[in-house]
Amino acid sequence: MIRRLDIDAKADGNVCLILHHFACFCKGFLDFCIPPVYNGNIVSVRKEAVMIHEKIKLFPDNDRVVLTTYLANDHEHYSSHVRPGMLVFPGGGYSNTSCREAEPIALAYVAAGFQVFVLDYSVTNSTSKPNIFRPLMEASMAMAYIRTHAEAWHVDPDKIAIVGFSAGGHAAASLGTLWHEDYITSRLCIPAGSNKPNAMILGYPVITSGNKAHRGSFKNLLGEKQDDPELLAYFSLEKQVSSLTPPTFLWHTAADTAVPVENSLLFATALAANQIPFEMHIYPEGRHGLSLCTPQVLNPQECPYMNHVAAWYDCSLKWMREVLMF
Repeated sequence: MIRRLDIDAKADGNVCLILHHFACFCKGFLDFCIPPVYNGNIVSVRKEAVMIHEKIKLFPDNDRVVLTTYLANDHEHYSSHVRPGMLVFPGGGYSNTSCREAEPIALAYVAAGFQVFVLDYSVTNSTSKPNIFRPLMEASMAMAYIRTHAEAWHVDPDKIAIVGFSAGGHAAASLGTLWHEDYITSRLCIPAGSNKPNAMILGYPVITSGNKAHRGSFKNLLGEKQDDPELLAYFSLEKQVSSLTPPTFLWHTAADTAVPVENSLLFATALAANQIPFEMHIYPEGRHGLSLCTPQVLNPQECPYMNHVAAWYDCSLKWMREVLMF
């Protein structure tokens, strides 16, 4: 397994990453390709660069699955030299990934002291193959990849959180509840536990496949197997919470007509039953898909409740500082 990293620092400060590698393919029904492990090469960038912004293909045969980095390059001036990490899962009903739940979220957490990564995972408009397990496997690979590169990226490997919205919340919660499944590590050839998130933030998440399900998300995830009772039960994530699920922060609006608030309530009930620490905020007003709920992502005239709901972000920071202790 060979990887070569070449950096071309151009005059405008942009950094172009050229990845050349050979990788072994995992055999099995998922037909996944394993990305190379960091081989210790030192990557040099211009010292005046404020942020390292790269797009990394996790699977060489899949142009869709991309991990985008938002890495502060001021570690020499940062007291601990390492930062907590954050892996972002934008929503989109498993048919696309929402722009307003990607980069705006990443930049917000970078400003709060995180090294941030956005995962573009498999959705129905990017592959002719059934998704089913793909988003979970891709999320696992992304988390393991971040931990493999933690030293080079100045990330604390024991303080990596995930944040997901809507169907991205389902992808994130799938990782949070199912990371320990043996088939994941065996198919991906990653170390056991390397894909475990240390904390989880879920915004108006798709959780249940029951009466309050967002049917479109499950249709896009499961394809022709959308009525398979075993798969529906497996990906109804309130049923997958266990003692291995990480501490969780939930927020939702009671007025959400796309993904009913019961999705978060069911997950919170399961967390409580398993004695998993959690914090939950239910706001009375607000439609689906609010992201940061700021003028940068929403029209203020359409969101008179903006300032109230936007408080979720600051609340999540206070919560993570307690949970991750940074």
